[in-house]
Amino acid sequence: MTVGIFGGSFDPIHNGHLQLARYALAHAGLDEVWLMVSPRNPLKLHATVASDSQRLEMARLAVEDIPGIRVSDFEFSLPRPSYSWLTLSRLHASHPDISFRLIIGGDNWADFERWKNPDLIRSQFGVIVYPRPGEFIPNPPAGVAILSDAPQMQVSSTEIRHLLANPAPDTLRRLRQLLPPRVLDYILRHNIY
Repeated sequence: MTVGIFGGSFDPIHNGHLQLARYALAHAGLDEVWLMVSPRNPLKLHATVASDSQRLEMARLAVEDIPGIRVSDFEFSLPRPSYSWLTLSRLHASHPDISFRLIIGGDNWADFERWKNPDLIRSQFGVIVYPRPGEFIPNPPAGVAILSDAPQMQVSSTEIRHLLANPAPDTLRRLRQLLPPRVLDYILRHNIY
């Protein structure tokens, strides 16, 4: 079995995340995609508003009815900061029968050589890169696949948090376009943002 690891803070998870996960599942030779909810970064407390447990619950609600996509809190038990290399190595040790691939955005790919053990991530696990709008990634090295036709959705968790913190007359309509219904309901019920 081959599993794509798509990590992030998911604060909150939105339709763009789900669209990308579905596309990777269908077009990158994966059997499953695991959304790896990252623990709160102690250096970026101001940037994360929802708690670890709230972000995990929102992700679970978002994928409840999506076959092949599941949510993992595996990184919550790892030392912090949690490096992708460590996550993948520990996942492999826990699930030696699974082949893992790392799914990252083009913005992360631009800095990938500065990550911990980038060569080992590429050679031992493999990297699946989804470019951002307007990005072109030429000549990827061995162990790297580019999802050049991945759908582009103009949405960010930052924009969603801003909409929730600064409501306008059409905010609810816009949020319904950006968020899975269960996630929006959870956010509103718990007044998270």
